[in-house]
This record gives sequence, structure tokens and C-alpha cells, in this order.
Amino acid sequence: MASSNFQLRVPEILFTTQLQAKVRTFDGVILVTNTIDKLSGDLQGLKYPLDCYKSIDASVEQEVVLVHAPDFPGARVIFAPTGPLNRDYDDVRRFSDAAAIGIKRALKAGMVKPILVCPPEEFFQEAPLVTLLGALHALYVPLEIRERYPEKATKVDYLGVWASSVEEGKKLVLLSSAVERGRTVCRDIGGSDPERMAAPKVADYVQSIFSNSVVSVSVISDLTTLEEEYPCLAAVNRCAKDVERHQARVIELQYTGEGANEKTLMLVGKGVTYDTGGADIKAGGIMAGMHRDKCGAAAVAGFFEVLSILKPKGIKVIGAMAMVRNSVGSDCYVADELITSRAQRRIRVGNTDAEGRMAMVDLLCSMKEKAIEDYVPNHFELFTIATLTGHAIRAVGFNYSIIMDNGPAQWSKTAQELQVAAHEVADPFEISTIRREDYDFHKGKSEYEEILQCNNQPSSATPRGHQSPAAFLIMASGLDKHGIDSEKPLRYSHIDIAGSSGPFPGIPTGSPVAALTAKYVLNRI
Repeated sequence: MASSNFQLRVPEILFTTQLQAKVRTFDGVILVTNTIDKLSGDLQGLKYPLDCYKSIDASVEQEVVLVHAPDFPGARVIFAPTGPLNRDYDDVRRFSDAAAIGIKRALKAGMVKPILVCPPEEFFQEAPLVTLLGALHALYVPLEIRERYPEKATKVDYLGVWASSVEEGKKLVLLSSAVERGRTVCRDIGGSDPERMAAPKVADYVQSIFSNSVVSVSVISDLTTLEEEYPCLAAVNRCAKDVERHQARVIELQYTGEGANEKTLMLVGKGVTYDTGGADIKAGGIMAGMHRDKCGAAAVAGFFEVLSILKPKGIKVIGAMAMVRNSVGSDCYVADELITSRAQRRIRVGNTDAEGRMAMVDLLCSMKEKAIEDYVPNHFELFTIATLTGHAIRAVGFNYSIIMDNGPAQWSKTAQELQVAAHEVADPFEISTIRREDYDFHKGKSEYEEILQCNNQPSSATPRGHQSPAAFLIMASGLDKHGIDSEKPLRYSHIDIAGSSGPFPGIPTGSPVAALTAKYVLNRI
């Protein structure tokens, strides 16, 4: 196993408050803003070479340009314009998008020590951070490449960032490094192929990452324990368990911040290392890309990496990664089976391609049990995070996570608050509502079962196809006994990241690591 430092090879970030050519640390400037007219103060000098270029090329402020600038590092400036920022539909993602384009142009120009410049923005307070994160995303190198070709482990020697003050520079470096390390963990696990990140290897990776850190890790691999404590996950694992390298793992993580514990977060991530569809096999070429079905669990691990670096105070976080492969073969679980969940709910399997909800439900039940055992009103927040449904993409498109609250979470405005925090750091969310039809959909259809796991249609062809799985998770885990009508209500939210996890082929986004950091960490460091 490679060392954790090698695995998390994130570009070193340096900040400066000066941009003169004598600052030889850098070999080129990347300017990210909407117009050169707002360049003033220490950045005033950037305006002259760009104005000169604008006199011969009207595309300045419309598309990326590279100009000669002898008074600045590397004697060159790349201007990556954001485009207009004042329309109803413009948001802070303009900065991350522009930064990624600028970095790619810098690499083509041969820069290996570029420095980002994002002037202060009146309406987008986190624009400099978002710009830096956009650049870092473009500089990510996949784990398999880093391990196989160490000489290609980084695309730059280091990355610079201009800051208006030393204090601002230190803050930018700290936050961007932490979030990017978290997103790197998320991308490594979520984006790597089904063998490199089969369940046992995910466990090895996570244990290596958090060795000698403030995050504790435990791994459950014993098949008997899995069958007894996580029967729904064990059903999915039944076909994969006879192949040792594919056997399931439940990975548990815990972080406890300094000071009085004001809040406990409980996160369960879907970690299906490969989804064949099982007996309801994915046909017609749609199996390709199903190694990305572990991005929910990957996000949980990524968030814990952020916690390990920023060490927020007054918060405890418990995570569980449901790592399992949905294989097809003579021992795979099939539609019509009756499986009793950890919460003692009889579930009728409707479609083995709905394995993600099966993998998570018992872990969610385990979290519920911990919360009830140590119950304090309004103290616990439970989440499931999963690339769960194609319907989520149909509903809101790519690039957006969807969050759904149960009654107690809705009363406390969990979804709305997370949406606002996520918007500030370019990790956007849409909000959906779990309604009575979703619960009715999953009620047992005969005396045999209490709960129907799924119908036999794809989620994308099922009305309310991304909302009803949240109702299933609530029902099958026993959380329906802890709604607003309970003496011990528990706040629970389901996050579907099928659209926001990233393109295939392509690089995973690391969503919703930045959003969770913005909501639960930044105000505690």
C-alpha cells in the first residue's frame, strides 16, 4: 500500500500579496474576474497589458486569452473571464468554471508554477476560495496514474494565489487545501476502477489515510457479523462473498472535536463498488460507469479528511461506508425474496438493481439506535448520501445534488440551510419533498411483506423516482417511529448525488464535500 502522503498528492499552495515580476516564485499569472475595469490598487498594473491586447482583439472578457506582461511573474498573464455576473441566473460557479479553463490554458502554455488572481467580489464573498477550488479540480491526477507513474503524480510544481492580506492568504490556503484533500479522497475512492477500489481495498485505503490522525476507523469484514447485523447488505453481498477480493466491508469512522459536544452528525454512504444490476441485470450497455456507484461512501470518507485537517470544535461526526459489490451469478439475491432488516421490517425485493438502498438501510438503522441510546432533543442529524437514482438526473439535471428532509429535519430547515451554504461554495443543491405517496408506494402489497423495496421499473421511468427511495430508507430502518409525532424525533435527510458526483468518462467532482464543510465546519474552526 502506498503511503498516505503519496495517495493524497494535492498541489502545494503558496500565497503572496505581491505580483511584481521580481517575485520569481511563479511563472505566470491567471486572472479570474468578469472585467478588467475592476482592477485597482495592487492589481492596477494588470490592466495595461490587457487593455493593449483588447485594442487588437475584441474577445478579451469573452474568452480566455494569453498576453505578454513583462512586469509580472513569467512575463505572461492568462485572463480567464467569468462572463457577466449580474444576471438572475449567474452564481459563484462562474469563478470555478473560469479557473478550470484558465489552468488548462496555463498547462498548455507550459506553466508549472502559476499564480491565481481573483479580485475581491462584492456579491460573491467566497469567490477567491471557489476560484482556487476550481483550479485544484482541474489539477487532480487519478489515483491509478499517481501509483503507476509517480513522475506524473502532479501537473504543476505548486499553485500560487494572490491575497489582499496575509490573513486572507493564510485562510485561503488552509481552507482550499483541506477541502481539496477531502475531494481527493472522494475522487480516489469514487473514481477508481472496480478492482483498485473493491471493498477490501477501500478499507485499506481509508485505514491508511487516517492512520495517526484524529479520525478513528474500524472495519467489519466478518461474514457472520455482516449477516447478523446488516442482513440487507449481506443479501447484496451474497453473490460477491465467495470472491475474496470482492467481499463486503462496513467501514466506520468517528471524529470528536474539542470542547462541549453541541451537535452529532451521522453519515451513511452508499459504496457499491460495482453494480451489475444483479439478477435484474443492467442491459443495453448501461453497465459502463457503474464503478461510480460508490461515490456516496467516498464523500463520507472525503468529509472526514476535511475534519481531520480543520478539526472543528464542538461537534462529533460518525460515519459509515457500506462497501459492497452487486454481482450477478448463481448465488445472487433475486426479486421476490423476503428479507428482514435490522429494524425487523419484512422487505419484499422488487428489483435487485435497487441494491443501494438495501446496502444502506441497516447502517442507517444502526445510526438511529446510537442516537436513541444517547438521545438529546435536536442534537442529532442523520444523513444518507448516495448515487441512488437516475430519476435525480431526470429531475434536476447534472451538477446538482438533491436533498430531502423527514419531518423533524424539515422543521429545523436542514435542507434550506445546507442549500444556502452549498451555494456559497459552488456545490449546489436542489430541494425535494418526501410526501405521503412515497410512503404509500413502499407499503407491502400482500400479507407476506411490510415493505416493498422497489417496483420493477427503472427509477427514471417511475413517478417520484428519487423521492420514494428516501421513504423506503425511513420505513425499512425504523426511522418512521421517530418523526414529528414521536417522543424522540430524529432529524434525517437523504442526499442523492447521482447528478452531482461527476461525469463518466471524466473526473468525479467530490460533491458534496465542499457543501458539508461550508455548513458544518467553517463556523467551528
